[in-house]
Amino acid sequence: MNYVLRLCLLFFLVTTGPIAVAGVLPGTLQSIPTTDGYTLEAYVAVPSGPGSGPFPLVVMPSSWGISFVEYVGQANALANQGYIVVSYSSRGFSTGCALRPTCGLIDVAGPLTVGDVSTVIDWALAHTQADPQAIGVSGISYGAGTSLLAAASDPRIKAVASLSTWANLEASLDANQTPSAQGIALLSYASYLGKPGPLMQQINQDVVFGNYAGAVGLLLPVVAVRDPATQIAQLNANGPAVLLANAFEDSLFVPSQLIDFYDQLQVPKRLMLAHGDHATNELLGAQGLPNEVYDTVTQWFDRYLKGVANGVDSQPPVQLKSQMGDWSTYPDWAAVQQGATTYALTDPSVSLFNPTGTGRLTPAAGGSWKTTIMGGIPTVANSGVVMINGVLTGLSLPLPTSLPLIARTNATVWTGPVLTTTRHLAGMPALHVTVTSDQSALSLFAYLYSVDPLFGTAQLITHKPYTFLQVTPGVPQTLDLRLEATDWQVNAGQQLALVIGTVDGRYAGVTPLFSRVTLSSPTSSPSTLTVTWH
Repeated sequence: MNYVLRLCLLFFLVTTGPIAVAGVLPGTLQSIPTTDGYTLEAYVAVPSGPGSGPFPLVVMPSSWGISFVEYVGQANALANQGYIVVSYSSRGFSTGCALRPTCGLIDVAGPLTVGDVSTVIDWALAHTQADPQAIGVSGISYGAGTSLLAAASDPRIKAVASLSTWANLEASLDANQTPSAQGIALLSYASYLGKPGPLMQQINQDVVFGNYAGAVGLLLPVVAVRDPATQIAQLNANGPAVLLANAFEDSLFVPSQLIDFYDQLQVPKRLMLAHGDHATNELLGAQGLPNEVYDTVTQWFDRYLKGVANGVDSQPPVQLKSQMGDWSTYPDWAAVQQGATTYALTDPSVSLFNPTGTGRLTPAAGGSWKTTIMGGIPTVANSGVVMINGVLTGLSLPLPTSLPLIARTNATVWTGPVLTTTRHLAGMPALHVTVTSDQSALSLFAYLYSVDPLFGTAQLITHKPYTFLQVTPGVPQTLDLRLEATDWQVNAGQQLALVIGTVDGRYAGVTPLFSRVTLSSPTSSPSTLTVTWH
């Protein structure tokens, strides 16, 4: 089913709201009171077969901008397998929330929103045959991060399935001091589907005026209670089994921040990464349709809430899916990065011997060189539009670009050896380069492509931004940059290409127009690109 159909399905479920749910689904609608006088709209599904319980409980907080209808299909599917499920609208989001005084306010995963998970658990234990010793939480996006935060604060939670989640908001929305303008705007506009609280209102004001750095700056002082990454100690102490599943091209919550979080977990855990965009890989599964992510979620809960010996705990915990649909498994993330190959970057300057202005990625020494480009001018090398490029990549239809059309006056380009066999590039590529600007602020964007050398057609494998602020003009800066994680099949006859530019429409960069940016490879610190082939 294509992405347009997915969106149509979600739109139908959101707009029809509780009337449609009450009319066609077997669960019941409930209003659960919060500790501060509001109510949470919820859909409660219980097992209909023989047996009187107690039954394991799964609580599902809704995503940003969506109500409890998001999970009704999955709630019914789990109920048919012996679970009690409470799918509820996160605080500040619900059908008609903006018009209902009892809806509450969006507090951006603050203590009240996280506490609502425990409130729902209390309600379920008091009003259903839920087993207090077998409690799980699961959600997508906003509900996913809320689930992780709740598991850190409520030791009753024994298992978590967190899908398309954040672990570190700064690393997600302001990677390397480069605000994700399109991502922040998307979250801001979606907040109007609910009832923004004071913090969200301030963020929205900054977004309206295009002040994306200011919007992010409002979050940074309060992320300590909103980032699962800051709650690692509590999660490890409570010991819930944690399943994480995200997309490589996630427009909001990039995989690298989740990998860093995963590495610090000392609990039963799994990390699944596949190509696609934010929430798209699991969206149909939330509605109860066949879906490999939710198949794993069910197995996860069966093992850690029911105690079923289904082998999910003995499988390799790191699972990566290439753009061609092949899964690879690893014992840990370190194994993904093992066996790295380092390429030296040669001089990309236009010259009599290099008329195309294309450097090489070579296993030999790259020599000492420097080249200057004009900053602040876009090229055809870019990361694309949020919720479009990632979706198309997930459908095995990545948007191509043309390597020959990248203006060498405004970007630098290097190409690697043509592969003689098909190989997988997995992990997080690493770039080391020296940068000098004639200005005090500079944004750089690194892109890694798979290229058909005959036609120059390039597919984006991964990318990453980096911004220097308050540097001394003319003083060289060393850049060590991890590009985003990937698992990409590079076919025989193709080659890698590295591109570095200074403008990308997805981000709020700071490179001044017509500034001069010099990239160099001094003898004391040669410029390199490191990748891992499998």
